[in-house]
Amino acid sequence: MRKEDKKQLIDSLTQQLTENNNFYITDVSNLNAEATSNLRRLCYKHGIKMQVVKNTLLKKAMESAERNYDELYETLKGNTSIMFAEAGNGPAKMIKEFRKKSDRPILKGAFIEEMTYLGDDQLAFLTTIKSKDELVADIVALLQSPAKNVISALQSGGSKLSGILKTLSEKSE
Repeated sequence: MRKEDKKQLIDSLTQQLTENNNFYITDVSNLNAEATSNLRRLCYKHGIKMQVVKNTLLKKAMESAERNYDELYETLKGNTSIMFAEAGNGPAKMIKEFRKKSDRPILKGAFIEEMTYLGDDQLAFLTTIKSKDELVADIVALLQSPAKNVISALQSGGSKLSGILKTLSEKSE
């Protein structure tokens, strides 16, 4: 690979690292062509961009990005692929689904919303975390719940109150 091509690839990776808050570093070695093709299809279906990269080029891209990826440097050994996704738990769920048929991909590390997770043992936890959008939706639902209760209480109480007043006014006549 020419020096210009490497520079261009490093710049592209740096841009992707800067633009994405969530990415997973995985090992997809020992997958045959059919399994690799199936994995790429599953990634596409889940909206995940997967790219096989050289460790040295990825490390240089991480060093030139504006975030601190120091903890992930130790994962850059052997075959490496990187998965970018909007949802922090998307790749973890996809990997878990794919592992029903294969023992790969193996999770080396993940960077999700400024947090670093290392090792394949983190996969089960990563499938359970909620994305920022899911958390915002939960908070909005919690905030709306008391307001709905107050409104329904006022509406039901209003009809009871008017009924009592009507009965009292008729009684006094």
